[in-house]
Amino acid sequence: MTLPDGPKSPRFVQLIQWIGDPMTYLDKCAKQYGDIFTAQIGRPVVIINHPQAVQEMLNSNALHAPGKANHILKPIVGEQSMVMFSGERHKRSRQLLMPPFHGERMRNYGKLICDIAADVASKWSVDRPFVARSAMQEVTMRVILQAVFGMDDGPRLQQLRPVLASFVDMTGSPLQSSMLFVKWLQQDWGSWSPWGRMKQQGRKIDDLIYAEIEERRLQPDANRTDILSLMMAARDENGQPMTNEELRDELMTLLFAGHESTATAIAWAFYWIHHLPSVRQKLLQELDSLGENPDPMEISRLPYLSAICQETLRIYPVAMQMFAREVLRPVELMGHQLEPGTVIFASIYLTHRREDLYPEPLQFKPERFLERQFSPYEYLPFGGGSRRCIGLALAQLEMKLVLATILRDFDLVLAEKKPVQAKRRGVTLGPAGGVRMALLGRRRSQQKRESVASGV
Repeated sequence: MTLPDGPKSPRFVQLIQWIGDPMTYLDKCAKQYGDIFTAQIGRPVVIINHPQAVQEMLNSNALHAPGKANHILKPIVGEQSMVMFSGERHKRSRQLLMPPFHGERMRNYGKLICDIAADVASKWSVDRPFVARSAMQEVTMRVILQAVFGMDDGPRLQQLRPVLASFVDMTGSPLQSSMLFVKWLQQDWGSWSPWGRMKQQGRKIDDLIYAEIEERRLQPDANRTDILSLMMAARDENGQPMTNEELRDELMTLLFAGHESTATAIAWAFYWIHHLPSVRQKLLQELDSLGENPDPMEISRLPYLSAICQETLRIYPVAMQMFAREVLRPVELMGHQLEPGTVIFASIYLTHRREDLYPEPLQFKPERFLERQFSPYEYLPFGGGSRRCIGLALAQLEMKLVLATILRDFDLVLAEKKPVQAKRRGVTLGPAGGVRMALLGRRRSQQKRESVASGV
């Protein structure tokens, strides 16, 4: 089998580059090898970035999406997560988890998202800069736990939030992320070893989640419609309920996907909006046109706000590549004959940086999404096919409502002296330093005072 051409440096060197600076590694590969190349990142992996190749990969019955290829996520989400399954088992898990993320339930989440965002922002003070990603992590954590899992704002929720945040931050830098990629670093030598600390935090999370599950089992409530209650009520073809371990792992999957990634995306959006004054001015004009107390779904339909969120997810997609696909039988892709067993990644990052799709791809231009409709093979921040992100509708709604709620009421400014760069955070791509910001004051109250003074 002859794989597409790719870098010739030793496999270990390429793995270090992939972990430490994945964007530079990918940029160089794409510049030298084009639409398809082979990367030696622990194992040979074919990476594609051409929309036609992405379309063929997702629609070909000669490829599948194996759960075993996602083993890097197992320390975070567990063995019983839907991302670890393939075929019918994966399909059943998705069907079970889909309902809470669509339809009327999304409308019900709207007010809660706005209330949580306003509550978090109300605690900011003028004389104390804050880190946008950390603040947004608090917002998204509360949304996912309260709106989706129905956990009341009680002692257990108060304990779970900081432990989960600490757990996620344990892979918050390229060096820390190496634990997920290099097997021999996964040694539990107690609290003084990174892997040991991560395992300890994982056990604390398990204790809290299992306690919640047991409480729900002992005190069932047929009126509850949150996802945990729906999962607990579900039965397989033999009439058996999900085990506690299955429930825990699916919860961790949705917590990780709905918390860290959305918080990172919102932090990036705050950066670009305040980094580019013209973008901020145009957005504020659109938000102010809504008047007092707009309906959350009305906010979600604002065109320029939507374009900002789309461009945010384009220029620095939180997920750099789709879940892996594996060749089942010989298939041709971009002129290359690929044999069974070949692993393929579609690079979201590189596809979003193609100049033929996005002129001046390094420039933040929301207008490009007002001027053109992109296909799901050209714009793919949530992946595609059977592995497309299950919570994308909630993530998009949350981005828009959090941005709108805070920017309508609070006057913010960047506290960064240099342009913020992206860096690896575990398996995601986030802003280095988390985007430092400062509060200048309240916008709405100032506007009201000006209106009164002018006699309006």
